Amino acid sequence: MTDAKAAAPSLPAVSPAGRANNLPLALLWMAGALLSFSMIAIAGREAGRGTDTVQIMFYRAAFGLPIIVAVALATGAARTTFTLTRLPLHGLRASIHFIAQFSWLYALGLITLAELFAIEFTAPLWVALTAPLFLAEKLTPVRLAAGVLGFIGVLVIAQPGSTTFGLGTALGMVAAIGFAANMITTKLLTRTETTLCVLFHMMWIQLVIAAVLIGFKPHVADTTTMLWVAAVAVLGLTAHFSLTQAFAHADAINVAPMDFLRLPLIIAAGALIYGEAVSPWLMLGAAIVIAANLINMFGERIWRRT
Repeated sequence: MTDAKAAAPSLPAVSPAGRANNLPLALLWMAGALLSFSMIAIAGREAGRGTDTVQIMFYRAAFGLPIIVAVALATGAARTTFTLTRLPLHGLRASIHFIAQFSWLYALGLITLAELFAIEFTAPLWVALTAPLFLAEKLTPVRLAAGVLGFIGVLVIAQPGSTTFGLGTALGMVAAIGFAANMITTKLLTRTETTLCVLFHMMWIQLVIAAVLIGFKPHVADTTTMLWVAAVAVLGLTAHFSLTQAFAHADAINVAPMDFLRLPLIIAAGALIYGEAVSPWLMLGAAIVIAANLINMFGERIWRRT
């Protein structure tokens, strides 16, 4: 599940729990998230040409953490941003997301953007299947059917046992499941924590993890590569800020499927920028995954009317 423009987000931290659902506002925040996540794919692939994935993860957190701290101080949100009240859950979320983001960035150089995003798009379906366990949201026959259909779509895309199934596909699946777990923990945290608080803890925890993995020896690549790395960092902030805001305004089951519009956008970007071909199997699998998300999103309303 995958991560603003040249400046830091200037919006103040949102209030924590107690906010009424506001689906239109959640949709607006998700639009910002999908744009940022789509742009990260291009920045991440370009950055990967000049440095390795762990270094990207390190600089992503190193660039992002001061921005979060500056925003918190500038908006007077330091007290609610730097709180340690739910540190274990913050640590779990940051660690899960680190694994998912690493897998996603590494897979960028191994498979097409379209395939990676199509697999990633099963994350909302994993959310729908697991939200009843962690968020007390209902698992209905419609949502269960959507999850099964989405899994079929992944099988069509990945074609296990064929020559097209490789490390990139496997990492894409790890990323999808990790992003789903990240969505669940994000929703749990936004019941009591502000958006800036969630992002602050994610950044410093992931900075520590990455620093340990690189042996505390960051590598400074060429200027172009470092600019792409910086883009990944800033886009990651806007993506996660927007995503966290969206979850703060609506239920996870309603918010997560809104992200499916990224798929046709990234298919077009892959074809236009990198000349990536789109196979019929990929298109069929992607269509199945999108259909499953649409069923998950609107199926309940249709079911109640029949």
